[in-house]
Amino acid sequence: MPHYRVVGEVPPKRHTQFHKPDGSLYAEELMGVEGFSSDSALLYHHNRPTAIVEAVAVDEPPQLLSPNHPLKPRHLKTHKLGVGSADLVTGRQLLLGNEDVRISYVVADRAAPLYRNAAGDELVYVEAGAATVETVFGTLTVGAGDYVVLPTSTTHRWVPTGAEPLRALVTEARGHVGPPKRYLSAKGQFLEHSPYCERDLRGPEGPFTAEGDNVDVIVRHRAGCTRYTYAHHPFDVVGWDGCLYPYAFSIHDFEPITGRLHQPPTVHQTFEGPGFVVCSFVPRMFDYHPQSIPAPYNHANVDSDEVLFYVGGDFMSRKGAGIELGSISLHPSGFIHGPQPGSVEASIGKASTDEMAVMIDTFKPLGLGDAAVACEDTGYAWTWIGEPRHSNDSSSG
Repeated sequence: MPHYRVVGEVPPKRHTQFHKPDGSLYAEELMGVEGFSSDSALLYHHNRPTAIVEAVAVDEPPQLLSPNHPLKPRHLKTHKLGVGSADLVTGRQLLLGNEDVRISYVVADRAAPLYRNAAGDELVYVEAGAATVETVFGTLTVGAGDYVVLPTSTTHRWVPTGAEPLRALVTEARGHVGPPKRYLSAKGQFLEHSPYCERDLRGPEGPFTAEGDNVDVIVRHRAGCTRYTYAHHPFDVVGWDGCLYPYAFSIHDFEPITGRLHQPPTVHQTFEGPGFVVCSFVPRMFDYHPQSIPAPYNHANVDSDEVLFYVGGDFMSRKGAGIELGSISLHPSGFIHGPQPGSVEASIGKASTDEMAVMIDTFKPLGLGDAAVACEDTGYAWTWIGEPRHSNDSSSG
């Protein structure tokens, strides 16, 4: 969990009078999870954060999921998805999902509307480009390799910066995302065996304020999306404190755990959410037992679907399978998968790897979105026979 922070001006005691220079009171807002029995933040607004003047249902195009049937491993080439003028919120292209999580890819070249997800936390991995994330807590400056954790109901806006479009993988949870509990002490401090710690987390720079009247905010909830119009801009916070706030963590600050023999994927775990985990594969030394085999062994995820997003380096174990930067492989429960033929022998004697990838394992089967179908290499399922049949013609599958 993020550690306790104080940003801006707050009174010495909670829920006490906090006066503006003109003598009127700032308006408190307590954001708390699990019925205010877990992490929370206390924010102080210039204006009432409750003052809405309109609420309108937002019509969205249907984003349907089809079963992975017949059951096959899939290879999605996200860089082949159409790129037009889009933002990080409304431009999401749904790839995979189930009742716990939805995984989308987006290429954004313009600022998003003000937005908050009231159905769960969001975890955004920035593949390329840079952005400022404006939030009610302050701003985050993010770039390639950053994970951005946005707690449920955090009002925010993505603003791409620089000439390069922002490419990102967006994971929408139905609950809360955070570090694995085994990395934390009973009081929430990162333990010594954790591959990252508080020093690696970047909290909001702030407070960040903006002015305006009749400001629209899109709110995602369980029934769809609603556009609220607020009497005053929600970014009117003078200070806040607590342990609930958005933060960024760079994959480059993840310290890999290695051993004499091949380590299981669990040593790469970075985050967990309800029904899924997220792992980071980063450049690291290979196993150092004299008889070690650096390539992973064939394995069956008997109760999880494995999603691997390839974001950098050389993907040794799948060389020859068509994997490239921006590729996503889906290896579902019920399918035995492993390295490409010849990779095991080729890995022997190698000292290290420079590959980088983000893995999402879900504990319920993933369905396929329209964007997955649009960018699938349908020959991927047959690459383990040693004769790849790459095709985008669905009849080959």
